[in-house]
Amino acid sequence: MSRRSLLSALGGTAALGALAGCGVPAAYVRPGDRPVSDESATDRRLTWANWPLYIDTDDKNPNRRPTLDTFTKRTGIRVEYAEEINDNDEFFGKISPALMNHQSAGRDLIVISDWMCARFVRLGWVQEMDRAHQPNVAKYLDPLLRTPAFDEGRRFTVPWQSGITGIAYNHKKLGREIRAVKDLWADDLKGRVTLLSGLDESFALLMQGNGVDITKWTAHDFHTMCDEVERQVRRGRIRRFTGNDYTKDLVSGDVLACQAYSGDVIQLQADNPDIRFVVPEEGAELWSDSLMIPDRAAHKANAERLIDYYYEPEVAARLAAWVNYVCPVPAAREILAASADKDTAALAGNPLIFPDATMRSHLAIARDITSVERVEFARRWNRIVGL
Repeated sequence: MSRRSLLSALGGTAALGALAGCGVPAAYVRPGDRPVSDESATDRRLTWANWPLYIDTDDKNPNRRPTLDTFTKRTGIRVEYAEEINDNDEFFGKISPALMNHQSAGRDLIVISDWMCARFVRLGWVQEMDRAHQPNVAKYLDPLLRTPAFDEGRRFTVPWQSGITGIAYNHKKLGREIRAVKDLWADDLKGRVTLLSGLDESFALLMQGNGVDITKWTAHDFHTMCDEVERQVRRGRIRRFTGNDYTKDLVSGDVLACQAYSGDVIQLQADNPDIRFVVPEEGAELWSDSLMIPDRAAHKANAERLIDYYYEPEVAARLAAWVNYVCPVPAAREILAASADKDTAALAGNPLIFPDATMRSHLAIARDITSVERVEFARRWNRIVGL
């Protein structure tokens, strides 16, 4: 299943989502109720929940994770690593009963998308990190990622990997370039365009197409964007709304252009160089999947140490070479560029892993959807998408 999956309709885990989204007082955890006695000094381990295929593995043994193995050898801290997150809402529903009841979630470290991190931070379900234990994070974290609206200064979250939501298209089959969001509505693309179905994944780029500053968008901006999408649906411009299966449509040629994630396109380009990714001239969204230490985690210091380890430029470079998303440690670029392996060194010049100055000037982190807005906005978006 996709790391970037759709927002569930108002059902299933949405009962818990609505509870959190509406800021029910009983769900909020005060700062004094978040920590427990830290066992890190005497219990040299931690439990880490992550998404599938989101860490380096050994070519000969996929059950081995070289960077994790090195961390354990260096520190003596054993990491119980579980690829158990397949969907943000699903995982929220899995651990929220414990967290809202001031109980341990059984995990010392989790990785979820920033729009969902915002919900955890507002509910008080995560512990503030001690930067004194994380000098690499303080030094090397990309300035573009340091101040999301939901966590100024990244006190509660640290990006694991980042990515760009932009436009992918088949240049050869289309026969021209795409430079702007509005280009998706051209006559020669009628019925050959897909948009992402998840509200949190899709709204920012579509607003940028209307000239909106997504760092401070308004409800009016949101509804104007929805009006535009509804018009394009009525005109038959949009083939369908998708999860990550947009890649299949693009590869098959059923779709010529689509809303897409930068990391996916890097993988597609390996087999088809005619597929291109563009940051539209109006801008594109820079997002992150971030590391957090949940309330009542018993190995906080161990988790902080692991996070800081992955912010060493050499370690960040090894990870970037494997996952191919936007690296949150720009200093890793020089490490890759110096590699004796030609293919590895080439990654340093890939702007979808290390955005260049021009691309960086067109990237922004969207203000997240607040608890008050979410139910109304999700209801309208889901009607458009057909959820």
